Amino acid sequence: MDGVYLGSLTYALGTQKRHVRESAEAGLLRSAASDLEAAGFRWHHVCAPDETAYDLARRAVAELEGTGGLHDIDAIVYATCLPEPQDGPIRDVKVLMDFPASRLQAEFGLRDAIVIGLHQQACTGMLGALRIAKALLAAEPEFRRVLCVTADRFPDGAWYEQAYNVISDGAAACVVGREPDVCRLLAVHQITNGGLGRAGDDETVGTYFAYTHRIVRETAARIGVFPSELDWIVPQNTHEQAWRIVARLLAVDHGRVWHPSLPDVGHVISADVVVNLTALLASGQARPGQRIALAMAGFGLNWQCAALEVTK
Repeated sequence: MDGVYLGSLTYALGTQKRHVRESAEAGLLRSAASDLEAAGFRWHHVCAPDETAYDLARRAVAELEGTGGLHDIDAIVYATCLPEPQDGPIRDVKVLMDFPASRLQAEFGLRDAIVIGLHQQACTGMLGALRIAKALLAAEPEFRRVLCVTADRFPDGAWYEQAYNVISDGAAACVVGREPDVCRLLAVHQITNGGLGRAGDDETVGTYFAYTHRIVRETAARIGVFPSELDWIVPQNTHEQAWRIVARLLAVDHGRVWHPSLPDVGHVISADVVVNLTALLASGQARPGQRIALAMAGFGLNWQCAALEVTK
């Protein structure tokens, strides 16, 4: 079977697991804990003081190394949302160019891999990485496999809440390649409305439904189906009622919207879509031939959606 395939999905979370009530008492949340619990959030994962975003990425990629998933890597697409915090004033800007993707390449001995850093796509960064990986394989006939990584960690003292979503520190990794794997990557579609780049939380929530409906509908059209013909939709972890509304707008049975990690993980920037997809594939309910939409929204404002076909 010809095409581009997605597999070798892994993720890593901050090592400190906290209940939303504990984090609210510590001043790490903006909303009342009761409101966040009513939205479906229970726990989230926070990095220890000495744990960095790069540590998270390294943990996720190390799982691939342990299963042999790092063979024949020709490119690394590394998506981040937040810059690593720096101490004190900066005179020599080289410290700002200690790029995590280059460190990852060196640490895992991926000597033949080129490195591409991706940012400014916020929570949609992992789907953006899939799109770049698919394009690289189309443009570079000699490329075989592309490692996609995303990792983010909130700075110490930051609120672990954005647009009424509880945040976890975390990372995810996967491989996009020519070899048949668990899913075929059919399409990735993106919408950006830069005019909303400075939108507040209420404005961001207000745009969520219309643009999420649009991104899923347009992505489904790219593979020749209606949203109602999708077998599964795997979104980011947001208010549990939000996707009941979006599912009705799309004429999709809400039982086919898969985000079971919401209570335990919260929103992991652009990694929770991988967490939820991993859970769906592990459940055994995704059957060969079924089509899955991965949908994400992020600041910027960006919306991205990937269409997959289960092959194994």
